[in-house]
Amino acid sequence: MHIDIDTLLAYGATPKEWRKGELIFSQGNEARYFHQLDAGMVKMTSLTNDAKEFIQGVFTDGNSFGEPALMLSKPYPASAYAVSDSIIYRLNKEKFLLLLDDHPALFKKLFNIFCERLYCKTLTANILVNNSPEEKLIGFFDKIKSECKLKGTGLVPYTRQQLADYTGLRVETVIRTLSKLAERKIVVIQDHKVFYK
Repeated sequence: MHIDIDTLLAYGATPKEWRKGELIFSQGNEARYFHQLDAGMVKMTSLTNDAKEFIQGVFTDGNSFGEPALMLSKPYPASAYAVSDSIIYRLNKEKFLLLLDDHPALFKKLFNIFCERLYCKTLTANILVNNSPEEKLIGFFDKIKSECKLKGTGLVPYTRQQLADYTGLRVETVIRTLSKLAERKIVVIQDHKVFYK
């Protein structure tokens, strides 16, 4: 969700700089702030039982993150890290709830974002329960197309390692599977970039 910076500042939000790789909050921590990216990139991840990182989401300029735990007064279900040097506006929970009370249209906006994220989580669950690596990657590409509302061929904006982290596969398996999908003309690999159809 994007809230106008002047509105955030009026309710007491403060900007904070985070360096690349820095932990913003940990899985299991109490949710105390609304976070909105002004510049940079953040990823939310959780660890599997075998200590493998699983990417729950990636957020860029103007995106907010971590709101479900904040609204439910639950601990964060994932950790958040700065992928690049970032500036994040933070607003404490009490003032954020007051802001929502004062601006009812933002409740609807937040509800729509929650619905979109829930839909994407369902797509992600479908990807994870598929058996073959090909099905996992094709399902992930379909998810990207759905999220971005794209038609036709599009660039996969993730590295092989990130594809592995999203799908629960090993990076070597992702590389082999992409080659197979290229042979089947499901993806195109050009200058080390992957394009899906």
